[in-house]
Amino acid sequence: MHLSVSQPIRKIIHVDMDAFFASVEQRDNPELRGKPVAVGGSRQRGVVAAASYEARRYGVHSALSSKIAAQRCPHLIFVKARFEVYSAVSRQIREIFQSYTDLVEPLSLDEAYLDVTENKIGMPSATIIAQEIRKRIFEETGLTASAGVSYNKFLAKIASDYNKPDGFTLITPDKAEVLVAGLAIEKFHGIGKVTAAKMQQMGILTGADLRARSEQELVRNFGKVGLYYYRISRAQDFREVQPHRIRKSIGSERTFDVDLIEEHDMLLQLDRLCLEVAQDMERLKATAKTLTLKIKYFDFAQNTRSKTFLSEFSSADALYVIARDLLRAPQLPPYPVRLLGVTVSSLLYQHDRLQEGYQFTLEF
Repeated sequence: MHLSVSQPIRKIIHVDMDAFFASVEQRDNPELRGKPVAVGGSRQRGVVAAASYEARRYGVHSALSSKIAAQRCPHLIFVKARFEVYSAVSRQIREIFQSYTDLVEPLSLDEAYLDVTENKIGMPSATIIAQEIRKRIFEETGLTASAGVSYNKFLAKIASDYNKPDGFTLITPDKAEVLVAGLAIEKFHGIGKVTAAKMQQMGILTGADLRARSEQELVRNFGKVGLYYYRISRAQDFREVQPHRIRKSIGSERTFDVDLIEEHDMLLQLDRLCLEVAQDMERLKATAKTLTLKIKYFDFAQNTRSKTFLSEFSSADALYVIARDLLRAPQLPPYPVRLLGVTVSSLLYQHDRLQEGYQFTLEF
C-alpha cells in the first residue's frame, strides 16, 4: 500500500489492559487467581462490569445479566467493583504513557491511544516503545497489557485486539489494506452490532465488501458516518490523538437486539449504563448536576426525561437511583423499548474546582 499525500504518516500505539478490573482483583487477592471472576453485580441482581479470562470461557462477559452469568458458570465468583482502586492503577499507567509522549488520549480507565511519532526519548521505533510500555506496566503494576501499533488510530485499535491477552501486533502500511479487506464487518472498530446487522443485510460481510461500496451509497445509508466507513475500508483514518478533550456531557446508550418490555430488564440495563458513565466520570475527575434518560421505543419514537439537582453527584449508585426514578416517572415506558441511554451534564471538573478555590485532597 502507498499512503496518499493526504494520509498523515504517524506512529500510533493503542494500549488496552487485559480484563482490567478482574485482573486487578486477582492481583490483589491471590485466592481469586486462576478462577472465574465477575466484577459487579451479584447472583440475583445487576450486570457484570468485567469478567476474568477464566470466566469468559463459560460465556460470561461484561454487560451480561449477573443472573445469567451465574447460570452459565455456577462456580463464578462475584466481587464488588472498587473504582477508586482501578482509577489509582489507571493513573499509574497514565504516568508511564506520559514518560514517552504528551499525546495521550485515554478512552477509558484501561485503554488509550499514544502518538509517538515524536517522543520524549528520541526513539524512532514505535514497536520498541510499545514493548517497553508493556514491560513497565507489568513491572510497576503486576498487570498485563496488549498493544497495537500502526500509522493511524483505527488500525492501532484493530491491532491491539489481535493477540489478547498480553499480546502485541504491528500493522505496517504494506499489510494494512489486505488485512482490512479480510476483516469481518462486525470486527471493525466503530461499527456496532446494529450497524453491522444492517450492513450484513446489504451484503456487506467483510472489509472488501465495504470497500466495494461508493462513498455516496454509504453516506446515503448511514449518514455522515458513512464517510468514516468509506475511509476505514481503505485503511485510512485521519483522526489525531487528542490529549485534551473538554466534554460538556458524558453518556452511554445501548440498542437492544430484543425490545425490552419488563421493568426488571430495563433496570438491569440502566444499572450497566450508569456503571459505564460513572467509570468515565471517575476517569475524567468530573461530577454532574443533571442526568438525562433517553428512551427510544420499538417504532423509533423517542422520549427524554431529565432532572437537575443543586448538589453534585458522581457515583454509579447515585446515577442508578436518579435514572430509575426517571424511568418510573411520570410512568414506566408504555411501549416496548429498543434503546436506553444515560447522559450526565452540567459537569464540574477537578481542574475547575482548583481554579475556583475548592478544597481538594490531592494524592502525591
